[in-house]
Amino acid sequence: MNAFLTLMADNWQQYGYWTVAVFAIVAAYIDGKELRVPNKLTFPMIVAGWVFSMILWEIQGDAWYNGLLWSLAGTIIGGLTLLPFYAIGGMGAGDVKMMAGIGAWVHVACIVNSFLVGAVVGGVIAIAMVLMAGEWRKHYDQFFYIFNEIITVKDPEKLSEIAGERKSSMRLLPYGIPMAIGTLMYMGWNGMLA
Repeated sequence: MNAFLTLMADNWQQYGYWTVAVFAIVAAYIDGKELRVPNKLTFPMIVAGWVFSMILWEIQGDAWYNGLLWSLAGTIIGGLTLLPFYAIGGMGAGDVKMMAGIGAWVHVACIVNSFLVGAVVGGVIAIAMVLMAGEWRKHYDQFFYIFNEIITVKDPEKLSEIAGERKSSMRLLPYGIPMAIGTLMYMGWNGMLA
């Protein structure tokens, strides 16, 4: 019986990882096409992650509320990874909710590492976009201008307002794409999608 429960828990966990992979791909596709990740995708993913974690913990022989607590922690940390950038107008709320949704399923360690890999991927994509457009000097200067604003203005509302005014002159990167790539790379590297 214990062997059966172990096998069932392992399979259940794999379904969770693949659910996250599909969600990340769909969210990235929509973000790339529409520059937003819709609530009708993110909110159900968050709630389903909580339910999934409760069931997984029960299958593994632990208390369901431990699964819920880990899932809630992943949701909070996932949202917090991008919240500062959202607060200053650097990205949309959908990106924040996307990471919260992934965190609800994979919990704290995985979401932090996925974010870190995604941040590197995002940097590489941003540099490639700027180089391909031949706008290196403009964006180089703009980077330091924005960095200086963050240090001197310090008010997230004012920074968000300034970012909103500047958006039309900037090359926009749908951040759901690097976050999805980072998540898939991290999960693939660690054998979670085997």
